[in-house]
Amino acid sequence: MTAESLESQTYLPDEREQLATVASFLEAHHSKTGELPERRYLLVGADEHEQIELPESLHNVLVQAVAALTAGKAITLSPTMPMMTTQQAADLLGVSRPTVIRLIDAGELDCDRIGSRRKIPLRSLLAYRELRRQRQYQAIADTSVDVSEDEDPAVVAERLKRIRKQRAEERRRAAEL
Repeated sequence: MTAESLESQTYLPDEREQLATVASFLEAHHSKTGELPERRYLLVGADEHEQIELPESLHNVLVQAVAALTAGKAITLSPTMPMMTTQQAADLLGVSRPTVIRLIDAGELDCDRIGSRRKIPLRSLLAYRELRRQRQYQAIADTSVDVSEDEDPAVVAERLKRIRKQRAEERRRAAEL
């Protein structure tokens, strides 16, 4: 593997018929249950006994890549170090660097100090991103209301205002703990 091959690479969708075959195989494979005690994924070479077992994480990358390419989207593989700077973490989360530092200081993100620098484990960063995403989905679910056509918009607005106030109070209480 050359240093060049470790740079970000973008792949464009190509040969949809072949991708459809791979996608179909992957879908059929996932729908089967009970054949083996645990799933195994193999990469098979040209010779009859040439094969190697793939870890599930690599299989998941393949599944996601095939799904994106089948949908006509380009994919980019971008190798990343397992420890990230606060700026890299901010870029990944889509927030400012000072926000990342506040998250570290608040104990919401793990970090290792190397001299005066903070390094954030990628695993911790991805876990926080997923937690934040779940919180956002929950907030959307908590602040949504069913509205019928004949309902007065002022009543609906008042219900939403009450729900938002309730959520804000819950966040304040959680922050005090």
